[in-house]
Amino acid sequence: MNPEDFIPDYERALASQDWNLVDPLVHDVACVTFSTGSIHKGKPEVKKAFAKNFSLIQNEVYTISNVHWVLKGSETAVYLFDFDWNGYFEGKKVGGSGRGTSVLVRENKKWLLLVEHLSARS
Repeated sequence: MNPEDFIPDYERALASQDWNLVDPLVHDVACVTFSTGSIHKGKPEVKKAFAKNFSLIQNEVYTISNVHWVLKGSETAVYLFDFDWNGYFEGKKVGGSGRGTSVLVRENKKWLLLVEHLSARS
């Protein structure tokens, strides 16, 4: 598996809105910063944040595009990307977009999300 394979797997897992599918892609000490500025450190906090989003935003579609690989090493990879999301919150269509940076690490022949930082487009 190469780091490029991580992205479609991650998109599919997020689209499922099921933490059980996202969990195997996230490192135990992951740190995620959402576009709201909220920071979540460690897999338990990351799980809690994702589960909250999954429960609040129904039928969410999250896409990653315009990927630029900064580094693709044998054990570490870093990429920049655009993201778009839409779904329903309390019955109303909502959405947003922005830029992201992700750091992946390879452990046990699998690429895992170590850091993700999302910024909303202004």
